[in-house]
Amino acid sequence: MTMPTARTDGQAPLAERDVEFLERAITLAEEGVARGRHPFAALVVAARGDVIAQGVNNSMPPGDPTQHAELIAAAAAARAVSLDELGRATLYSSAEPCAMCAGAVYWTGIGRVVYALSEARLLALTGDHPENPTLSLPCREVFARGQRRVEVVGPLLEDEAAAAHLGFWS
Repeated sequence: MTMPTARTDGQAPLAERDVEFLERAITLAEEGVARGRHPFAALVVAARGDVIAQGVNNSMPPGDPTQHAELIAAAAAARAVSLDELGRATLYSSAEPCAMCAGAVYWTGIGRVVYALSEARLLALTGDHPENPTLSLPCREVFARGQRRVEVVGPLLEDEAAAAHLGFWS
């Protein structure tokens, strides 16, 4: 059994396993950079704690700009398990899911998102880099427009997640 981590933001206590999986997503993002990819990664984890799927950003130009880590992981998870299991699953992401990825999370039925780096902090790191035209649209706002509830926790561990971006976008 995991011990809850104290929260000061009014949200439910954060489990130690949430921190562990978020750190794992950040490590995957760093590994992606080492392979020449953008510094983004995501995992979809079942309620019991098994990793269902993971993704590292694969949208480097020229190529398919929809190959964001969260979309890759969500699509793979949707092919691997039932909608019921996805509803109890969590997507852990090194950065806040963009509007496209939030849509993928919503449509695949994933019930919870925990992310590290906020979209606002990401924009401060990327500036106007043409490979990351950041949308100023928090994933919470995307999910709020849907008919199904998606719990969102984040940003968390922003400094740790930002490290992979330092110097990358310059």
